[in-house]
Amino acid sequence: MRRRTHRGLPVRPRTLVAAGLAALLLTGCAQSVDPIERLGRKAAQRVGSYGPAGAHGQPYRRWGLAAPLPAPPRPPARRAAVGRGVPPVVKRVRTSDKVVFLTYDDGAERDPRFVDMVRELRLPVSMFLTDSVVGPGYGHFARLQSVGASIQNHTLDHPALRGLPYTGQRAEICGQQDKTRSRFGIRPRFLRPPYGTYDATTLRAAADCGLSAIVLWSVPVEGETRGLRAGDIVSVTSGETTGPTLTERTTALLREVERRGLTVARLEDYL
Repeated sequence: MRRRTHRGLPVRPRTLVAAGLAALLLTGCAQSVDPIERLGRKAAQRVGSYGPAGAHGQPYRRWGLAAPLPAPPRPPARRAAVGRGVPPVVKRVRTSDKVVFLTYDDGAERDPRFVDMVRELRLPVSMFLTDSVVGPGYGHFARLQSVGASIQNHTLDHPALRGLPYTGQRAEICGQQDKTRSRFGIRPRFLRPPYGTYDATTLRAAADCGLSAIVLWSVPVEGETRGLRAGDIVSVTSGETTGPTLTERTTALLREVERRGLTVARLEDYL
């Protein structure tokens, strides 16, 4: 005989209520709490394809390469500097290792995809920054530094240094050393003089500002890059307003590196 409430409605037996609760709990347990599983197989594939690892765990494919870039060989031991002296001027690195070095000037172009590329491919790039060009964009380069890029000196205001008096050259070079120290917590080791112009005064000022090398380049990136050789220092200028982005120009450059059987190494490991 069914019990009735004060409104005359039937009440289910306690056993049925308990069974219903148990079924509900079992149903809830059967559903995964994993958000990827809840998305379904196709959605999960999309998440995996564009996550931090790139296309299906193979980031080189996302960036248009045929295979991962080989790891550079163990860097040579650097000889200890003898005396103070003036820093050497380097256009190419003398090495038999199949490596090239990627350097970027000024800091005008702040392509967020470039940060992803450096992180995912673990590219050991060197950024030569000018304070007046970077302006409020130091946060972008702090992100690049956090994923492995090195920060180097390209002067405060990007003047042609050759012919300037010592005080002016020292102010430009040491001023950017101080700016970089305050922004990134490091003092650069290398100076790239704007436009590649320098004189004996530049070398003396750079030494007095604590720099260990004047770094020029052997290959400028202008359109297609051909004929890369081991030891090349490649200069990629930023700030292009038309044409391929910084990331696209780097992709084309890496394809040439790949075709030549080379890889990218860290400049500081060789100088």
